[in-house]
Amino acid sequence: MSLQALTYLFVGLSFAIYIAIAIWSRARSTNDFYIAGKEVNPVANGMATAADWMSAASFISMAGLIAFLGKDGSVYLMGWTGGYVLLALLLAPYLRKFGKYTVPDFIGTRYYSKAARLVAIICLIFISFTYVAGQMRGVGIVFSRFLEVDINVGVVIGMLIVFFYAVLGGMKGITYTQVAQYCVLIFAYLVPAIFISILVTNNPIPQLGFGDQISGTSTYLLDRLDQISEELGFTAYTENSKTNIDIFFITAALMFGTAGLPHVIVRFFTVPKVSDARKSAGYALIFIALLYTTAPAVSAFAKMNFIDSVQEVEYESAPNWFKNWEDIGLIAWKDKNEDGVIDYYPGNALKGVKPKYTNERGKYNERVVLNDIDSSNLNEVYIDNDIMVLANPEIAKLPNWVIALVAAGALAAALSTAAGLLLVISASISHDLLKKMVMPKITEKQELFFARCSAAIAIFIAGLFGIYPPGFVAQVVAFAFGLAASTIFPVLFMGIFYKRLNKQGAIAGMLSGLISTSSYIIYFKFISPDLNNSNNWLFGISPEGFGFLGMIINFTIALIVSNFYSKPPNEIYQMIDNIRKP
Repeated sequence: MSLQALTYLFVGLSFAIYIAIAIWSRARSTNDFYIAGKEVNPVANGMATAADWMSAASFISMAGLIAFLGKDGSVYLMGWTGGYVLLALLLAPYLRKFGKYTVPDFIGTRYYSKAARLVAIICLIFISFTYVAGQMRGVGIVFSRFLEVDINVGVVIGMLIVFFYAVLGGMKGITYTQVAQYCVLIFAYLVPAIFISILVTNNPIPQLGFGDQISGTSTYLLDRLDQISEELGFTAYTENSKTNIDIFFITAALMFGTAGLPHVIVRFFTVPKVSDARKSAGYALIFIALLYTTAPAVSAFAKMNFIDSVQEVEYESAPNWFKNWEDIGLIAWKDKNEDGVIDYYPGNALKGVKPKYTNERGKYNERVVLNDIDSSNLNEVYIDNDIMVLANPEIAKLPNWVIALVAAGALAAALSTAAGLLLVISASISHDLLKKMVMPKITEKQELFFARCSAAIAIFIAGLFGIYPPGFVAQVVAFAFGLAASTIFPVLFMGIFYKRLNKQGAIAGMLSGLISTSSYIIYFKFISPDLNNSNNWLFGISPEGFGFLGMIINFTIALIVSNFYSKPPNEIYQMIDNIRKP
């Protein structure tokens, strides 16, 4: 069968499974819609959590980032994994013991304040929509490259699938769909990794192949990557180019920001008991580790195969995969020296790029030249980091069924996280904003109706992000992590472990973290991007890492302000004592 036929088959089968699960597990109450009736088995919840956690960023982007950043890319691996551990140990069991529906519910109740609840709602909606935009981008890339359909059609198909199981099933439908999606995505990630590990190092275990010798030689894979990188003028693959302080702050911002992400926190509300929340956290860590320990190997294999297949190759003889991705704009080649040969070196091939969608030939084209060639360097190749996992099987010349499997896995990763994020948005609007603040007298049936309407509207907006992507999506990813670290995590952590924190301190802390972090990131990312370099950063901290400093500011201001106002009411002390009991 052709690649396109196999891709349609695999994607169609996976979509049919998701729809069948949604019909079987449709929500019949707000309890089902928000937290799956608190009936999810810890193992199933662990798999669903892993699928929710490992978005398109993990499946598609992370290996690409590590491939091109080398050791510097490990900040994402450490930050995202460490963030999950923080969440599982410091927050998840206690929030489950709290026993309500949402993160703003905890913040509003713990700090006995509608203002605190509203600030949390705003932050969570912003963070969630930022991530949804990223998931829709992943859906667009997969549909346009492997199914060869118009990007608009691909996004609409993804919207309809998510609409079906999110609106119909709520958290109950999403949970069991995510179990299936985890099985699809992890199989799709590991199979090509094992194939390529055998081809490159003759070792069937990618995690071991990563540190093994290249087949038929006495040279280790990482040594060869260091050698190739230095010969081309890059920093050695196993060396850092970032400063230690920046690495520390970026990793910390990713950790604490990730621990404050709402769509994963809410997963621990779905199990029957607090002990089950701890168990599901452990199972999820095992399931996540399967992909996260494989990603560095995938990155190394992809980087070496990419360089070997294109460097100093005549463009007319370039491999098919190169031209396939060039057709949809995620690879570009500019022959600067007019010798007809592809040269890949440090620097930008083009002076500027911007996101763009086009219907021309039914293709998805994200990159378009702004100012033609950048003549300040020798590099002739523009390559989008996000294609490396998707293109890796093609680069390694694996069978078509493996390539089609990767496409199905990428869609599973993107749609699973999109569904979780959309449900968080829905619950924040219907439960926290309408039920708790605007219309407290609505019935459960009305609340369920508003929840489904909110989910439908959120899916529509997410689809618009896929069809008309804002040019700043890539930039505000750092904003989302920084915002989560500097606003949400401190109030959750102190809300559990520091009883003296009152509503004034919590609100002041969130606002100070929000203002300081957003001001720093907006200045360097939007107002003065030309100054976005280590010479101008405060203490050498990049905008991606400033969220950790914003978190410290939040903690400091919250503690100081709390001391100027009265203690929380006695019932808040009792509530905290209750959720901290084993």
